Amino acid sequence: MTAVDYRGPVSNQAPPGPTRAVRVGVLGCGNVGSALVELLQHEAAAIAERCGVRLELAGVAVRNLAKARAAAVPEGLLTHDARAVATDPRVDVVVELIGGIEPARSCILAALRAGKPVVTANKELLANVGAELQAAADEAGVALLYEASVGGAIPLLRALEVSLAGERVRRVMGIVNGTTNYILSRMSEDGIDYAEALAEAQRLGYAEQDPAADVEGFDASAKVAILAGIAFGADVVAGDVYREGIESIAVADIEFAHRLGYEVKLLAIAELEGEGEGAGIAVRVHPAMLPSDHPLSKVRGAFNAVFIEGEAAGELMLYGRGAGGRPTASAVLGDLLDAAGSLAAGRRPRRVRRRRLEIRPIDELRAQYYLALDVADRPGVLADVARVFGDHAVSIRSMEQVGLGDEARLVFITHTAREADVQATLGDLAKLDAVERIGGLVRVIGPERSG
Repeated sequence: MTAVDYRGPVSNQAPPGPTRAVRVGVLGCGNVGSALVELLQHEAAAIAERCGVRLELAGVAVRNLAKARAAAVPEGLLTHDARAVATDPRVDVVVELIGGIEPARSCILAALRAGKPVVTANKELLANVGAELQAAADEAGVALLYEASVGGAIPLLRALEVSLAGERVRRVMGIVNGTTNYILSRMSEDGIDYAEALAEAQRLGYAEQDPAADVEGFDASAKVAILAGIAFGADVVAGDVYREGIESIAVADIEFAHRLGYEVKLLAIAELEGEGEGAGIAVRVHPAMLPSDHPLSKVRGAFNAVFIEGEAAGELMLYGRGAGGRPTASAVLGDLLDAAGSLAAGRRPRRVRRRRLEIRPIDELRAQYYLALDVADRPGVLADVARVFGDHAVSIRSMEQVGLGDEARLVFITHTAREADVQATLGDLAKLDAVERIGGLVRVIGPERSG
């Protein structure tokens, strides 16, 4: 495996000659927008020297003109009217950092139709209407760039789009949500329960007061939809992604995983299955048990990492800060320079080619599974449970029983089985009188281990 610290091609450099001014309109000045404005103000001279392009702030659209901001926006540049900034003939490049679907979608379409390249970090928008936006960009002959939408400062999309453009990528698998990785890391390293780890993440600013987008997997689903679209050249939307969060993961599950040599992570996975006309892709987000020696198992705290498997390149991993104002603004600035350099050089962007690929349902997944059951501790229960597994052709690789007073916890690892059969097994187990609770179901990544 090769660790990659990818900086991309020198595509944002203008030809030798006079420095050209490129005027930038920014829509939204929150955490990322303020960090971007600061970078534009403090790094303008260095950027001009390195890249031959002088970035000038031309307008900043905000919801509240009176709100105090981390970045000092020059007087006269603030406005309520995002669409006016997006279509202003004095603006050369538009940066959308509003978030959400509307008015971001309308503003981006207006900017593209006005012939302006657009840079965005809006994963929710791209994962739902990205195809519409890309079609508008192609029709206008301008760039739509969105490196910052996945992985913060980590240059994932550029690596897939440029460096690996000729590579047949087989799988993209990663930790793309820092909040959930922080929570699982604390549970793994210090044995604290989910609720305590979540509360700590909220105090530290890693999790929102309403953490649903992170802990229920919505954020990761949007990101893996974008990654899958680029890796496999297909239109993938967030609704195509099978999604599970981490709320059902208990410390006992993580401790059992440790005894078997695994770590529990929330993984975003996109896989190419089959060849030619029969090819399809499986895209999913769910907790998984990874072998402890896998590079992704070593990713701790709020960091992100994506593991790419290609036929010729082999295994690559990109790692870094996946969120935060300055890291994300850094990725936005990289795209902004790319767009500005293309304008200065008179280059047209490459058209994005997409192909139709079937989205494979989760029912077809074949994997090993971890399952914990709390059952009444009485004779015959284990036989009843084993019979349900057998009825659905789910073979048990190992089983451990832990006493809980009048109850017992049964912990199973299956041999490779089909998802649909495992789900049917769960349904019938829930009907047994002796089964008090079905705990976490966790898919196991990697080859089967003996024993």
